[in-house]
Amino acid sequence: MSKYTAQISEVLKDWRHDMLRDPSLFDKLSRRVQTSINKVIPEKVHQAITAAIKQMVRGVLFGAEFTTGKFDKNISLQVRDALAKEKIDFYKKTAAAEGGITGAGGILLGLADFPLLLGIKMKLLFELASVYGIDIKNYKERVYILYIFQLAFSSPQHRRKIFLQMNNWEQFQKNLPEDIHEFDWRTFQQEYRDYIDLAKMAQLVPVIGAPVGAIVNYRLINKLGKTAMNAYRLREIEKSLKN
Repeated sequence: MSKYTAQISEVLKDWRHDMLRDPSLFDKLSRRVQTSINKVIPEKVHQAITAAIKQMVRGVLFGAEFTTGKFDKNISLQVRDALAKEKIDFYKKTAAAEGGITGAGGILLGLADFPLLLGIKMKLLFELASVYGIDIKNYKERVYILYIFQLAFSSPQHRRKIFLQMNNWEQFQKNLPEDIHEFDWRTFQQEYRDYIDLAKMAQLVPVIGAPVGAIVNYRLINKLGKTAMNAYRLREIEKSLKN
């Protein structure tokens, strides 16, 4: 194991601890409030939101191929990390600009931010998968992208569950359904919506919408990028230890 890989292994230990930590009192209270709100929302509304997000994400994941560069499978983890950081930096700036523009437009443009930002997030995840030598044409690797997405934007309770599944991915993926319709879209959309709702609502307010949109989008992309990096780093190191 190289010196750099050893350093990243220590970083991943801290990350693993964070992913598996127990929910704080605030987390538990927030979860109860969100659960109560979700119970009040009519079932037809839940179904409509779930269907909308399902179609958007499926369209991105399984529709037209994203154009991503192909990276040599033999390059070091250190080089991959450097390339990944460049990608994340680019998409943070892109998302911030998009959030600022839509936020400045008030409610109508603010609502347009949701699908636009979702597309930016998915494009980033495809790029990072390619950087770490992942075959994104593989259906199960695209499902893995959905798991990274959940890991970044979920409550501590759900995040822990997702991390444990991803931590044993080689075995877990063998039992994945071949039909993407069987994916738990309801939980996916609720966790994502609950995570970003409060931050994104301020983006719909005139005057403050632009700076809020830029800042929130920048931070969301940063969080997603770091989560994806660590997820692929973990797989890379585990694979190297087996070889």
